[in-house]
Amino acid sequence: MTAFIGRREFITLLGGAAVTWPLTARTQQPTPVIGFLSSASPDTFAPFVAGFHQGLRETGYSEGQNLAVEYRWAFGHYDRLPALAADLVGHRVAVLVTTGGAPSALAGKGATKSIPVLFITGSDPVILGLVTSLNRPGGNITGVNWFSYEVTAKRLGQELLPHANPIGMLVNAKGPESRAQFTDAQKAARTLGRELILLNASTESEIDTAFETLVRERGNALVVTSDPFFSSQRNQLLALATRHAMPTSYSERGYAAAGGLMSYGASLAESYRQVGLYTGRILKGEKPAELPVMQSTKFELVVNLKTAKALGLEVPPTLLARADEVIE
Repeated sequence: MTAFIGRREFITLLGGAAVTWPLTARTQQPTPVIGFLSSASPDTFAPFVAGFHQGLRETGYSEGQNLAVEYRWAFGHYDRLPALAADLVGHRVAVLVTTGGAPSALAGKGATKSIPVLFITGSDPVILGLVTSLNRPGGNITGVNWFSYEVTAKRLGQELLPHANPIGMLVNAKGPESRAQFTDAQKAARTLGRELILLNASTESEIDTAFETLVRERGNALVVTSDPFFSSQRNQLLALATRHAMPTSYSERGYAAAGGLMSYGASLAESYRQVGLYTGRILKGEKPAELPVMQSTKFELVVNLKTAKALGLEVPPTLLARADEVIE
């Protein structure tokens, strides 16, 4: 017996299929996975990760809904980065986001020639060999440059500590950005007639030794260069600065908010938002080679008045007037 379907029944059935088929296809589409590689630690990077996710949301992506993120943290141990980058590439992530400076970016670039790679670094990405030019990066990599070394000289405390001399500068000898900042600061120090004491530290014990050296050499102040290892040791640095009553200038807001005297540098939360925006654009089909390296334009000066008073320092009204945030 042959079964016949009337015209009305057939149209109804076809209409139902038209509704069902796209829904079925949509549920079968794989959720893109982003690899997030950082040379620092998750606790100190929480505000920056939040900025990254804000940028993703602005492009229509949200972790846990239409996006998954695999995180890998080196906790300041740069030698771990190549293996962590290779692990993420092995997971066939759609985009590899490398954060925490040049070491992470170089590890990402070395791990893949096909997966799109995004970086955020304070060093010149052309000099590092990450891109061929800022406007036309070429290859599979682009990102954000936030000028760590250009602003270092402005953190020598000319207004707050006009007579401090010599000044110590904490540098991670294993970090290219940290070393570049010291070179830049040396030029500024000569112009200002100041002496800089180089203090190398790439382990917890070396940080302790650096403070002892600064005190022994009668240093009057300290500048901590921007470096992921130092970010991961924020609590140790703040505790030592308090113990030795050492006026200290830092690179990003988190230090001042946690009790540091002052900070000046690019708004990293904004820079990470920009990385999130680029990640979303790449997921939608744009090519890294055609996305110019973005350069940070938002900088923030934060002064902690409570710490200044504890150190017996009078903060000039002109400095307070320029500060983006004053912590009381």
